[in-house]
Amino acid sequence: MLVLKEASVEPGSGIVGDRFKGTLKSKRQVSLVQEEHLDVIAKLVKLERVPPEMLRRNLVVSGINLLALKGQQFRVGNALLEYSGLCHPCSRMEEIFGRGGYNATRGHAGILARVIEAGHFSLGHEVSVLLPLQKCDEI
Repeated sequence: MLVLKEASVEPGSGIVGDRFKGTLKSKRQVSLVQEEHLDVIAKLVKLERVPPEMLRRNLVVSGINLLALKGQQFRVGNALLEYSGLCHPCSRMEEIFGRGGYNATRGHAGILARVIEAGHFSLGHEVSVLLPLQKCDEI
């Protein structure tokens, strides 16, 4: 895992330069995890701290409930992403955290997103949710 301060994304593949290449229809083009969940996981696996790279996610965000993005498009920097599902933990969590690592990350492993529009983001950029279009009779 490389920790970067900035990255670019492209539709159909995800993070530019990432060894994992999604496909145009792939749900797993970009993975995100909440920074707030790192403390929870640390407590569950009895560690003082869990560095984000241990979870093997592309982006770490804070101040937003990622699960609330279900069915939404959102921007990180000038990239447009779309929620595509939950990012479930894998068996490597047992290798990384030891016995109980998989269960400690259940419910805290983040979400997956598709890249809708290519873009660039860096450390400190906000996540902003695009509001769904309202029908005329809803206004």
